[in-house]
Amino acid sequence: MKKAKLGSAQRAAHSSICDFEDFRDAVSAYRLPRILISALELDLFTVMGGRVWTIPTLARRLRASRRGLDILCRNLACVGLLKKQGNGYRNGPLGSGELNAKSPQYRGAYLRLLKNHWADWSHLTEQVRSGKPLEDDEPDAVAYRREFTWAMHHRSMEVAPKVAAQVDIGGTKTFLDLGGGPGTYALAFLAQNPRLRATVADRTPALEVAREIAAGVPQGKRLSYVPVDFVKQPIPGKYDVIWYSNVLHIYSPEENRQVFRRAAAALNPGGRLLIQDAFLLDADGLYPQEANLFAVTMLLFTERGNTYGIRETTTWLRLAGFARVGPVRLRAGTGDWEGGILEAVLPSRRQGTRARRGRSTRNSPARSRR
Repeated sequence: MKKAKLGSAQRAAHSSICDFEDFRDAVSAYRLPRILISALELDLFTVMGGRVWTIPTLARRLRASRRGLDILCRNLACVGLLKKQGNGYRNGPLGSGELNAKSPQYRGAYLRLLKNHWADWSHLTEQVRSGKPLEDDEPDAVAYRREFTWAMHHRSMEVAPKVAAQVDIGGTKTFLDLGGGPGTYALAFLAQNPRLRATVADRTPALEVAREIAAGVPQGKRLSYVPVDFVKQPIPGKYDVIWYSNVLHIYSPEENRQVFRRAAAALNPGGRLLIQDAFLLDADGLYPQEANLFAVTMLLFTERGNTYGIRETTTWLRLAGFARVGPVRLRAGTGDWEGGILEAVLPSRRQGTRARRGRSTRNSPARSRR
């Protein structure tokens, strides 16, 4: 596989702190996110709904000060979330939809996750010192798993169809969404491939959410469910393609190597493992910046998770028995992460014989369109 490189233009796209003014601006960037979180905590977008509110009336409804609400709404209007109308304000499209609890488009589970993360990140210094995640008994609770699974669906419901439209798995009969949570990606691939049958493997509470989501779409009839702890147990069944999306970063290198060995055992000869994750693309493990920022999330919430480089992940895949490893090309800005899909192909039954499968998207122009 060709070594991932970042040119000067790509590096320039990432934040650089070169002097005190840059440092000040970077630290001060918390201001707008805090404004947005406060608006969510006040249920401002839900209360506003579809009508125009004057500040005095809205302040009474929200039990907030006129001065405070005036300043908050001015800032929300400045970034387009609210629209100024006369001496009042109304919701913009996002506030009326995804941020409004009374709207069918509401992304409540993911918004609650974002609000919780604001408080969680304030403990980062402690976690850096200890190297351990935040103490929390919730991750194994059924209610928490369901809420988190819905949040992951809200995060992926738009990007998944765009990714599935570009990753060609034509000719594939069996597809496994390993650690697939709500099955959002499995459903997207099913919609794109009418003859495909798919399975989602995860914890039981996550699969319950997946069933609820699948029940609302026609392709959900072709989705099945397997409860399994794939870090500790063999993966049941045989598949042509295994999709491992946004799971790699949860586990340690050794745990991922074990998952890769189990995935290889669950694939048919010539089968493909497709890994989507926040990969580090350069030799020094510094870029993309978003992948390194996401590693901090793993420090806060997992025992051993991290973000990993393309090169080290490729080595693990080859040790697990995969013969060919390389990137899947997506159009810029359409994937879940920058440069974030890696394809690994098992040898066919006869060494040197190309596996029968759909045309690879590796190193080829993307098809239609995260």
